[in-house]
Formats: sequence, C-alpha cells, structure tokens
Amino acid sequence: MSSESTERRPGVVMHVRCPDRLPEETYRQVLEQLAELSPVVQALPPTAALVDLRGALRYHGATPSHLGDMVRLRTVSRYGVDVRVGIGPTVTVAATASAQVPHAGGVLAVEARDAATWLALLRVEDLHGIGPRQAATLRHYGVDRVGVLAALPTTTVQRLLGRAGRTAVDRARGIDPRPVTPRRLPASASVRHRFPHDVLDGATVRSALLGLVVELGAELRRRRQAARALTLTLTFAGGTAWEKTRRLAAPSGHEDDLRQVTYQIMDAAGLQRGRLTALALRAEDLADGDTVAEQLSLDTARQARLAAEQAADRIRKKFGPGAIGPAATYRPAS
Repeated sequence: MSSESTERRPGVVMHVRCPDRLPEETYRQVLEQLAELSPVVQALPPTAALVDLRGALRYHGATPSHLGDMVRLRTVSRYGVDVRVGIGPTVTVAATASAQVPHAGGVLAVEARDAATWLALLRVEDLHGIGPRQAATLRHYGVDRVGVLAALPTTTVQRLLGRAGRTAVDRARGIDPRPVTPRRLPASASVRHRFPHDVLDGATVRSALLGLVVELGAELRRRRQAARALTLTLTFAGGTAWEKTRRLAAPSGHEDDLRQVTYQIMDAAGLQRGRLTALALRAEDLADGDTVAEQLSLDTARQARLAAEQAADRIRKKFGPGAIGPAATYRPAS
C-alpha cells in the first residue's frame, strides 16, 4: 500500500495501555469489554490492546475522544483499572499517544490532519517502535526530535539504523499501513486458592492443591475443553512468587491427568520452610474436548475413576459445584 493511499483513507485506531501487568483474568475481561465497543480487537499481551474504531464511530454516533472516555469509565467502574487511551489514524500514532498520557490514566486523541505536526515535537525515543539503542544512535548524530527524523532522507537513516531505518522514517512521518488484526488471548482457564493465614503444613497445602485440580477439571469438562499444559503459581509470605509450567503427555480435562502433572510441578518446587499464602493453577493451550481422542486403556482402576468423575459431574450440575469432591479437600469448620 502506498503512502498516498494511506493518507487518503486514514483509519481510527485506539491503543489501550493497562497499568503495569494485570492478572490474566482481569486483562481478558478488559479485552471482552473492548469487544463490546468494536468487533476488531487485537490483544497485545500482557498490558495493551488495539481497537479499530471506524465501525464503532458510525454505530455509536460518537467522537473518538468520547469512545475513549467510555472505555476508561467502564474499566474503572467494572474492574477498578484506570487505563491510558491513545487514539490516532495509525497504530504508531495511537500507541505513541497512549504513552504520552500520564500514568494515572486518561485519553489523548490525535486527528489525522494533526498527526505529523504532533509527532514532530516529540523526543525521538517517544516514537512507538524506536528502541533505546536506536534512539541513542539517532541522538548521537543530533536527531533528537521526531520532526528531525521525519525530515531526513530515508537512505541516510538506513545507514544509521540498517533495514529498520525506512520503517522509522515512515512512522515519524505518520505513515503506518498496518491494520488492526483481530486476535484474542490463547484460551486458558484458571483457579485460585488463598489461605486465611500463612501455611507451612504440607498436608494442608496438598489438600488445597487437590481442590484446585478438581475445580479446574470440572470447569474444563463443563466447557468441553482439554488442557495441553498446566501452570502452577505459589505465592509466599512477603509477596514473592514461584511459577512453573509443564505440558501434559496428551490433552486432557480429567482429574487423574491434571492431578499427576500438578503434583509433579509441586514436587519440583522443593518446598522446605516456605510459608504459602496462595496457590493458583492455570490450564493453558486449550483444545476442543470433542476433537481430543480418548485413548483406549486396559487400566480398570482408571476406567472406574473416569466413570466416578462423570457421575460427580452430573451431581455438580444438579446440586452445585461444592456438592461432591474428594474427602481430602473437605475440612471441618473451625
């Protein structure tokens, strides 16, 4: 696509920047909220997302700034998260604008006709896509502002930055033909247990871990999905955390398989005197359960456990998720 055609048909792109790194579930909820605004949402995990606003502007009959304010208000009211929103005619302008919003949150919209002038006044390191090393090289040769970079011949910048020079000059001039490509987060499911006080007792931890396995397996089977990998996160007193991922031999949503891999990860942690405050178990790289072939097994004990699992799922569906589970996960009320 030529730069002239890009300039004749400017887009309207929103770049949403979250504060620091959100928990995966919260980040996923922010993405779902953006999808309420426009069907064209591109996840940029773990802290950002792009939205193509052209259809949304027509549908809502609103200005880009108004849509930005709407997104910010919803994320604050629903999730307690204040985001920085940048809006511009290209991905580069929108992402550069969101970085210029104060860290507390806000909205900055740059019109297509003003984009080149607005960019020109920024420091060269503020241009989205320019890394620290590239910025240092440009500054060494006196290129300290985006406007100076935009005015240079492309061949000159290519001698300084290599093949990235052409892209840098185009973006400094407000030219960026990249579309917003719909992309969601890879499917995952997670469960979490927080202890009421610091825990050192291994039996208590193992009981809570088994409870997470049962809860996660039931959720996967309810969604008719199977996990290819599991991630276990241990949170210790003082706020430090330990996390490890291990892949399953075959995709599964059965407690037998999830429990075996989860316990292997737990054993790899080598806990001795660490006091735990929370556990989190996440199923990742999910597959459609209907497409996962069940392996024939001569293990009658396993077949009996799978039959019991199916019966337990029916009981949970009728009476609720806490109606049945392993005895080890039940503790008398204190």
